[in-house]
Amino acid sequence: MKRSTEHVLSTHTGSLPRPPALLEALQQRDRGQSDGAALQEQVRDAVADVVGRQAQAGVSVVNDGEASKIGYSTYVKERLDGFGGEGGLAGLPSDLGEFPEYMQRVMGGLDFAMPACIGPVSYRDLEAVRTDIANLKAAVAGAAVQDAFMTAASPGVIAVFLQNQYYASHEEYIAALADVMKAEYDEIHRAGLVLQLDCPDLAMTRHMSPDESLEEFRRRAKLHVEAINHATRDIPGDDMRLHLCWGNYEGPHHHDMPLRDIIDIVFEARPAAISFEAANPRHEHEFVVFDDIKLPEGKVLIPGVLDSTTNYIEHPQLVAQRIVRYAHRVGRENVIAGSDCGFATFASLLAVDPAITWAKLRAMSDGAELATQELW
Repeated sequence: MKRSTEHVLSTHTGSLPRPPALLEALQQRDRGQSDGAALQEQVRDAVADVVGRQAQAGVSVVNDGEASKIGYSTYVKERLDGFGGEGGLAGLPSDLGEFPEYMQRVMGGLDFAMPACIGPVSYRDLEAVRTDIANLKAAVAGAAVQDAFMTAASPGVIAVFLQNQYYASHEEYIAALADVMKAEYDEIHRAGLVLQLDCPDLAMTRHMSPDESLEEFRRRAKLHVEAINHATRDIPGDDMRLHLCWGNYEGPHHHDMPLRDIIDIVFEARPAAISFEAANPRHEHEFVVFDDIKLPEGKVLIPGVLDSTTNYIEHPQLVAQRIVRYAHRVGRENVIAGSDCGFATFASLLAVDPAITWAKLRAMSDGAELATQELW
């Protein structure tokens, strides 16, 4: 994994807008109505385009925009056996529950199926992830970028969206998911790509379970981190990054747990780089956490310098200020500029206009250049 040794690198969280025709094709596949060959061609073209757009925007560390996935977590139902029927989330965010009419506006546009775990989970085959890898590597080969990453769902976030109706306990379900997802994680690493594990469960699920005590939540978070460490035991930590967030939606977020209450557990995870929300109005202030919490040796921060839920285009000077705040606290080489979350975590849910997404990424790159001038 590249570090900001000579200048501030820039990246993002993973998902980027899909072309309208590809979005329709992904939704058709989700409903079992897909033309597989035609979809593969659409995905390949979309990956080439999205990598080129990232390069044009000045992004240093790019990915495939999750072009082949209907959702950053639910895509695994197309690769794993053991899922079927109808599941759904165990609970809804308590902050939105206090504003039901607004919750309908936020959640009403989702268009994807969420089955449940109804049998023993197993990895069907690696064809899909190998195709994703080939598409990304082909696109990156002709692009002026410095590094590439590929996202994968963590055991914990899979358990949030694909509810357990088979295993005797949550612990057994998480352990089974860790064992089967290891195959995907290892395949991404073997291809020479940085593996990003998406772990919103390490923060988001606290306000989905408002009756759960902080200690109970922390015990569950530790279980999920142990599963990550088990599943990635054969991958060097420096070849991985981890993303946590409090839910990628514009909403009150007044029940979000503080970063301070979870960061020690997050640091126990093997991935070297930690991506997290640091730009939106609920979490921007938390850079002060690192005034008295020391960054562990070998760790890297990827704070969000772009809010992924608003159509404001951040001013590059503001982006630079956000980067510099962290650099002064943990060291310039230990900071990579990122986004709070994805810009299309579920393919059909776009809070930010696609054209504005690219403009925001350009502002991030420009801000990283300004921060470089100040820090070097």
